[in-house]
Amino acid sequence: MWPLYAAGFTTAFGAHGIAANLGGFSADAVTSLLVLGGLLALYDGAEVILKPVFGTLADRIGARPVLLGGLIAFAAASALYVVADSPGWLWTARLGQGAAASAFSPSASALVARLNPAAKHGRAFGSYGFYKSIGYTLGPLLGGVLVWAGGLRLLFAVLAVLGAAVAAWAAIAVPVVPPLPKARQTVLDLARRLADPAFLAPTGALAAATAALSVGVGFLPVSGRAAGLGTVATGAAVSVLAACAAIVQPKAGRALDDGRLTTRTGITAGLLLTATGLACAMLPGLTGVLSAAALIGTGTGLITPLGFAALASSTPQERLGQTMGSAELGRELGDAGGPLLVAGVATLTTLTYGYATLAALLAIGPLIALARHRPGEEGTGTQ
Repeated sequence: MWPLYAAGFTTAFGAHGIAANLGGFSADAVTSLLVLGGLLALYDGAEVILKPVFGTLADRIGARPVLLGGLIAFAAASALYVVADSPGWLWTARLGQGAAASAFSPSASALVARLNPAAKHGRAFGSYGFYKSIGYTLGPLLGGVLVWAGGLRLLFAVLAVLGAAVAAWAAIAVPVVPPLPKARQTVLDLARRLADPAFLAPTGALAAATAALSVGVGFLPVSGRAAGLGTVATGAAVSVLAACAAIVQPKAGRALDDGRLTTRTGITAGLLLTATGLACAMLPGLTGVLSAAALIGTGTGLITPLGFAALASSTPQERLGQTMGSAELGRELGDAGGPLLVAGVATLTTLTYGYATLAALLAIGPLIALARHRPGEEGTGTQ
């Protein structure tokens, strides 16, 4: 499992480490906000398009070859900019990294499910999410240190070495998991499966959690600065968010496996906590920013392992790669849609109303479900 956790760390560290440092340390390559936006969109755009494709490929030829190929391609794309060192090749390298992550990220998720019995899915996905959260947390910080010490090329060089090292580790330690025989699937069959509530409910919750996480990371520092807080305080708030998400995920997974928590109860609680955190972001000053960070981190930390465990339990094992790739697509759409929604509302009104809008969207589903829930009903692993 450790190489899979390392793969999760790699995609998170690569995504945030470079994204957080493109604008401030690469004036030769990033000449305008439009160019910066394009470079940031390349990585996520490649993931949105390619994750379902590589997930399906993992089901067809096995998740391990796709994992290894993606990690090697990530190392090669990173090394490309180290060798070329020109603004034009930065676009190619960033696109290559996103395409490579589209291959090894859903493959790693599928292997987490295949290599663990259903009774341990909560723990497995909790640990996987923990190390991804560590990557998201350390990416901007360590990436900034590396770029300060040796420029953007040094950061890309470290990512090339990291990708190659994890690929070698996975080749040695991750066992061969052959693809399972499966019945022929038509486009209509796929559409029916992806429209099933057993897929839509966890994927929607994962997208909502990712949207809130992106909004917290991106806009809480803006709220802090508006309240007169310095960069240290706003940076600490983002660190609190990431730390809470990292700490809660393994605990939520263990509680699920031990029967102390159901996916329905945990995801509902996570969505309500996250919505409450967004509501707290409307409060002025340090109290509002820190309470929002803690609640958003805790809520998303609850949702993430439970959502993936629910998907794994409701999906035939021969279709795990396709399901994980499609679920990752939902997360990427949430990652982009959340900040766009809040920014759009804030442009027309204020940032406070942007937080309120997203909070309402996250809370409405769980509140309706709670209103319809009859005493004596129990949530199941796929509800």
